[in-house]
Amino acid sequence: MSRGFTLIEALVAIAIFALIGLGAYTVEKNVLDSNEVSSVQFEQLVALQRAMLTIEQDLRQVVPRSMQLDDNTRVQGIVISDDLLGSQADAIAFVRAGRYNPNLMLPRSTVQPVAYRLYDNQLQRLSSNYVDNVSGHEPKVKVLLSDIEDFQVDAITADDKTESNWPPGALPAAVRLTIVSQTFGEIVREFNLVDNP
Repeated sequence: MSRGFTLIEALVAIAIFALIGLGAYTVEKNVLDSNEVSSVQFEQLVALQRAMLTIEQDLRQVVPRSMQLDDNTRVQGIVISDDLLGSQADAIAFVRAGRYNPNLMLPRSTVQPVAYRLYDNQLQRLSSNYVDNVSGHEPKVKVLLSDIEDFQVDAITADDKTESNWPPGALPAAVRLTIVSQTFGEIVREFNLVDNP
């Protein structure tokens, strides 16, 4: 006589298959979640590397040329101050050379004023087409990094002394940037200036 499954055997089999399905779902969800976290962290790391490359390219092209910060203030060289361009921490401003202008076809110079500041928890790069500030012309603001808690800039002299405020007129031997990020913690980078190896 052939005999089928009892109700209890069928319920046990269903429960086992349900547990196997739940386990497979949990494993798949964990893999997808960790993939998403890794993707976000990778994007943040790429943004950090891109920001450091931009800063390095700018600082390697520093020239001791005068610039106009606002309608009344004219400075020369690198300016480092905690009271500059509305920054909520330190800021640095300078003129960089090496800006591409093929056959002088564009209405701009090959030098460019550049500044970095902390504003609304963002590390921002300010730049303009004009070294001498044109009335009514606002600088272009580019956000390099978000979730920044602090931004410190120090000038390093030729005899390895550190200055937190650098007076206009001369170039330091190097510049040290300290960025405190919610994601990466404290990041310290030193950039030698080309004229001062």
